[in-house]
Amino acid sequence: MCDQDHFEDDSHDFEKRGLVTRRQFGALVGAGACMVLPQVANAVSVTESEVTITTPDGTADAYFVRPATGTAPGVLVWPDIFGLRPAFRQMGKRLAESGYSVVVVNPFYRVKKAPTAANGATTPVPELMPLAQALNETTHMTDAKAFVAWLDSQPSVAKDKKIGTQGYCMGGPIAFRTSAAMPDRIGAVASFHGGGLVTDQPNSPLTQAVKTKAQFLIAIASNDDQRSPNEKNVLKETFEKAKLAAEIEVYSGAHGWCPPDSRVYNEPDAEKAWTRLIALYVKALA
Repeated sequence: MCDQDHFEDDSHDFEKRGLVTRRQFGALVGAGACMVLPQVANAVSVTESEVTITTPDGTADAYFVRPATGTAPGVLVWPDIFGLRPAFRQMGKRLAESGYSVVVVNPFYRVKKAPTAANGATTPVPELMPLAQALNETTHMTDAKAFVAWLDSQPSVAKDKKIGTQGYCMGGPIAFRTSAAMPDRIGAVASFHGGGLVTDQPNSPLTQAVKTKAQFLIAIASNDDQRSPNEKNVLKETFEKAKLAAEIEVYSGAHGWCPPDSRVYNEPDAEKAWTRLIALYVKALA
């Protein structure tokens, strides 16, 4: 699910706060650009590059950013349905400045290189559904193994630290399955407004994830909770039964609130989610 109903509210809010004019806001969103994220306190210098990663199904394009010196825990980022774009590069760089070696992948590399959404986060979701529907449990697992192995081949990734993974929207269940694909390597999993975490099928991402030893952060959008009010309870009960640490919370933001180019970007909630993500990684990837 990707909510695209709040452009008017967002544009009025940014204009009221004096950040941009309505015309500027529309131009930024239409171009796939994003608002500037808050600076990281004590940010480290980073090195960034566009990379290619060999998988069983071809060559994936990705963005890799890491501290300029030393080693750091690796993190694999799965974007939402709008794919690898400036907003996610900015999010990845911010995470690297916090002390992590981060790869943000193009999950749709089998079809086309990034950018995969013609108009960024304003691209109509129906146009992108064929890309998302072409992915499945098998591609999630094979890609996860290839991307984690690639991270482990990088000199900047600390081999004595667990790897983290985080996903947004459709990336949430992929992050869950990443932990299932590499249960001995993944130490932390975060899902932000992830859709399809809980299903009634044997290969439900939740069912697979609780067989791991990872720690979890699950940030649920308010409108997703309204549609499926019992899902948070199923998540909580399942993780408790599995004796896995899991922080599960419903946020006030609508589906898609985290990426800064989203029509429903909610800065206070996005920053809260960011703070909880860093807390998870500090604890689980130490």
